Amino acid sequence: MSLVKIQTNTHLPKRIILVRHGESSGNADRNVRGTTPTHKFELTEKGIEQAKQTGIRIKKLISENDNNWKVFFYVSPLERTRKTLREIGGSFPTRRVMGVKEEPRLRDLNFGNYHDPASIGKIQKERFTYGRFYYRVPGGETGAEVYDRISGYIECLRRDIEMKKFVCHDPCQETNIIIITHGLSSRIFLMKWFDWTVEQFEVLNRMRTGEFQVLQLGHGGEYSLAFHHDDKKLREWGLSPDMIEDQKCKAYGPTGVKWQGTCDSYPFMDCFAEDSDDENTLSKL
Repeated sequence: MSLVKIQTNTHLPKRIILVRHGESSGNADRNVRGTTPTHKFELTEKGIEQAKQTGIRIKKLISENDNNWKVFFYVSPLERTRKTLREIGGSFPTRRVMGVKEEPRLRDLNFGNYHDPASIGKIQKERFTYGRFYYRVPGGETGAEVYDRISGYIECLRRDIEMKKFVCHDPCQETNIIIITHGLSSRIFLMKWFDWTVEQFEVLNRMRTGEFQVLQLGHGGEYSLAFHHDDKKLREWGLSPDMIEDQKCKAYGPTGVKWQGTCDSYPFMDCFAEDSDDENTLSKL
């Protein structure tokens, strides 16, 4: 069964919204990495305002065409994401919030402990040329290790959805899951959720601080980025034409009326032999 195509009789959240935290002290000045633990980076004044505006925009998106909705928050335990949650939370009345859960698996890539500011540029360049998925930050972890823990989180999220954890007492009420995390973690989330390859991940671009990505439930029971985000934005995030086509298919197909494209996005399909009446010949030799 597809990771996101849950049983049809399950009441699915309408949206899953990935949020990157507001600008932190580490974003504004990389020298901070030499004196402050990365999990203690504070939001800058700009980051605080970004988070406030993000809350306003998300609330407008959720409530614009529906007055019967609720939200559930997941948040990374790092200080910058927790502070982002607090600023976003100012836009949501308590009665609209089903719950909040701190989720350690949503934390940022571990960049090790303190780094000499002079070495940070070298690490960033090496990581880009080596490959962000496989590169191990000195004293830290690889993107592949982030993939493993994000995968575990997604499996738990999927289980909670199947067990109807997010179903409201009112069957007409829409629920929305809001996940406040980091640039790399959000890309890894999308990679796992949509079964993207390592090569597809490597060309993805991270969200700007305070930006968010909306995965909305499509007509066929799968989530898609194509409902809320246009082609220009998807290209900005690094999605290829085939990946964008697949997102549209998830949004409007296979029973949708707006999309008539194909959904054949499986990789490596070109390495197999062509169909033939003699396909069993080798097995008989």
